[in-house]
Amino acid sequence: MAVVEETPACLSVKPSWLLTQLAVHAHRLASDGFGEVGARGYHYRILAALDEFGAASQAELGRRCNMDRSDVVAAINELAEQGFVERTPDPDDRRRNIVTFTNAGHRQLRRLDRALDRVQDDLLGPLSAEDRQTLTRLLTQLLTHHQRG
Repeated sequence: MAVVEETPACLSVKPSWLLTQLAVHAHRLASDGFGEVGARGYHYRILAALDEFGAASQAELGRRCNMDRSDVVAAINELAEQGFVERTPDPDDRRRNIVTFTNAGHRQLRRLDRALDRVQDDLLGPLSAEDRQTLTRLLTQLLTHHQRG
């Protein structure tokens, strides 16, 4: 990641620039962390949604995970090939598939959670536990406000 001291001062004091730079670094850390367990971020999104909300159609998963339809299909194909999810025809609408979690999928989600926890520690290492909570609260507040707008 670029050193802030090497950045023009007019940029280095702008939260939007700082957030963008940190987001790039966070994405790289997360990708590396997921890669260590043979996964991608899209896998985590889908498994987390299934864990929290239960079985869902591919379209529902796309909406919940904020993913493009083609990315959902590709990720579900990969997860199904690995035995982490199963697709079955929806009994109410045979044109739709219902995606469900398998026991192996639950175990994979736990591995991904541990990998993501390590990423958080790497990313937020310089901050105290209290500062981490404050940062998370402030980021959540900003994101919630802008999602409503």
